Amino acid sequence: MNEDLKKVAPKGVRKYALVAVFLSMTILTAFSFARKNANDGKYEAIPLINKDSIESVKAFQKVYSVLMSPRCMNCHPSGDIPLQGDDSHLHQMSPKRGVDGKGVYAMKCANCHQFENTAGLHSPPGNPNWHLPPADMKMVFQGRTPHQLAKQLLDPKQNGNKDIKKLIEHADDGLVLAGWNPGEGLKLPPMSHAEFKKAWITWLEKGAYAPKK
Repeated sequence: MNEDLKKVAPKGVRKYALVAVFLSMTILTAFSFARKNANDGKYEAIPLINKDSIESVKAFQKVYSVLMSPRCMNCHPSGDIPLQGDDSHLHQMSPKRGVDGKGVYAMKCANCHQFENTAGLHSPPGNPNWHLPPADMKMVFQGRTPHQLAKQLLDPKQNGNKDIKKLIEHADDGLVLAGWNPGEGLKLPPMSHAEFKKAWITWLEKGAYAPKK
C-alpha cells in the first residue's frame, strides 16, 4: 500500500481500501478471457465487462454478411451436398457430406480439392483440410437468420465445442482464410479478412449479442 496512505488513513480505512482493490481484481478476472497477442504470441486477458449490445449487434451484421457469402455458405449447406459457385447451386457432382465431412466411399473432397487451388478459371479451390462440417455437428449457415446464426455460433453443442477463446482463434483457421483465396473466377467475401476479423472479435468482446428475431 502507498506509504502516504498509511500515514494519513486510519487503520479501518486502509482495511477497506485493500478489500476494494481485491474485489476489483477479482471482478476483472471473473469477467475476462484470453486471446493471443499479435506481437509476442502470448495470451492476454481481455475484460468482458465493457458490454455494448448495440455495437455488438452492429459488428455481427458485418460478420453475417461474410458468413452468408458463397465463400462461406457453400461449405455450410442445409443439406448434405455442398453448394458451388457464386450463385450457390448444388454441387454438380453431388458429393455427400459423410460422417467426417470429407465425403463418402470413393467420392472424397480431396479427390478434386487439392492442397492448393487448381490453376484455371473456375477450377476447384484447394486446401490441405478441405471438408464440410461433420455429420454430428453440421453448423448450417444456409437459411439461417442473423439471430439464429448468432445463437448457433455460440452454442458449444453446435459450434464444435468452442468457447469464446476458441471462437476468436477460429477467425484465423485455414479454411476460413481460404475464403479470401477462392481461385480464379470466384468472388471474394464482401470485406477483407482483416475487417471480418475485427468485426468478429468486436461482436464477441462486446457481449456476443444476437440480433433480434
